[in-house]
Amino acid sequence: MDLREKQKPLKDRYREEPDAAKITLTARGSEGDEAVACSVDLGRAIQEAQAHVGVGGPGTAACSGDLLLGALAACAQVTCQMVATSMGIETESINVTVEGDLDLRGTLGVSREANVGFDAIRVSFDVEAPGASEEELASLIEKTERYCTVLQTLRNPPPIESTA
Repeated sequence: MDLREKQKPLKDRYREEPDAAKITLTARGSEGDEAVACSVDLGRAIQEAQAHVGVGGPGTAACSGDLLLGALAACAQVTCQMVATSMGIETESINVTVEGDLDLRGTLGVSREANVGFDAIRVSFDVEAPGASEEELASLIEKTERYCTVLQTLRNPPPIESTA
């Protein structure tokens, strides 16, 4: 697949019609059979989710933290692949690992000093590209971080509106 050829008409259209580039993605949660489980409908797939075993869930499906880290890993992975293609870097493999640290005392209300949410998130890129220079690889990671939607959203969070 020639990525530049595929993206050219999209980029041209978005330059001419900036509003055409604005989209809204939707995810809908609905309750499961137990208080510790739900389904998340992404419009193209349904993901089962449960509370983490560390807060009383069964531990047999992804928890919401897994889904957040998975969204970051997926976005960074695909973005890195696309940027490498756009830069003309031939890769043997690209693998992204995302880890996040939580203190479950916060979400369980055991300690007011403990954060509710991640204390730290780490993204690691493992790129095998024997023909690429160190400068090209550094530029690849820099551009990947720049254009990774989920990473940029976490680094620069938008306002979140909650309604009932």
